[in-house]
Amino acid sequence: MEKLISFFFNLLFYMIQIDGRNGGGQILRTALGLAVLTSKPFKMVNIRLARPVPGIKVQHLEAVKAVAKLCNAEVDGLEFGSKEITFKPAEIDKSRVKIKLNTAGSVGLALQAVLIAVVQKKVKVVVEGGATYGKWAVPFDSLWNVVFPMLEKFGYKVKVKHVKHGFYPKGGARVELVSNVAKFSPISILDKGKLIEAQGVSVASEMLRKASVAERQSNEVKKILPFEINMRNVYVNSLCPGSGITIWAKCENSRVGGDFVGERGVKAEKVGREAVKKLMFNYENGAVDYFTADQLMPYMALAGKSEIKTSMITEHMLNNGKTIEKFLDVKFSFDNNIIKV
Repeated sequence: MEKLISFFFNLLFYMIQIDGRNGGGQILRTALGLAVLTSKPFKMVNIRLARPVPGIKVQHLEAVKAVAKLCNAEVDGLEFGSKEITFKPAEIDKSRVKIKLNTAGSVGLALQAVLIAVVQKKVKVVVEGGATYGKWAVPFDSLWNVVFPMLEKFGYKVKVKHVKHGFYPKGGARVELVSNVAKFSPISILDKGKLIEAQGVSVASEMLRKASVAERQSNEVKKILPFEINMRNVYVNSLCPGSGITIWAKCENSRVGGDFVGERGVKAEKVGREAVKKLMFNYENGAVDYFTADQLMPYMALAGKSEIKTSMITEHMLNNGKTIEKFLDVKFSFDNNIIKV
């Protein structure tokens, strides 16, 4: 009788257990999105324990708050520095969600979890505050011009309605987008195909116009990139000085990106050079750049039998795969830079 009671107790109150010591914020964002989508609660312990400063950071707090608000989730352990969190999702009951980011929290990182959660809903997402070009995070322009077009190949369309840029450390961005109900189909991208065109955007605050920062970033790209590229230089009103650049190669079968964020003491020319280094490494070694590949993994699992060739396999991807496997009945394999599910 005790065994029977125990069985039904676990069945009713089963909670996925995740060790977050090695995965960083990525596995937390993946877990949040999939928890809502599958209605499965989880408990994550040892959050970022292997990092120099372990525990939940501000940008992780914002992601959890955003997803919790979306579905009225019950959350325990949600505080700065916490190494343990419990997340119990409920059903999404909103067609519009507003995410408020403090200072320079990353717009891109906050959106990652939300966009997984809403794949079966049409939801308008508004992000207020935070940075579109911030430290230690993908620029929003990379999501917009590389990741979102790749998601369309799975049958998931995310339409960007408005972007106001913000920079580290004061933020002040505003982004509006609409997610549409996904109609998933598997993909196989092992070869990027021929280059169709290369494009890029060089962004800087108005405060840096006199120093021609946007032009210097993009001119350096044009000077050293081994193929032609169409660059846009954009100056924006912002709360603090800042800059960044995103460049991408649009190929027959995929898009490959590279980016870099400017900061005090780093010359605009170096920002351009570093973006080219990233792009060329990804372009020469895979069909999908390693950042985008990491982002595509949850959608590969949702779409079914899929495969992509990336520029390199990272520890991030391995931990991301293990997290996805806890929520979905799938198995990832990683071999010769090819990710299969």
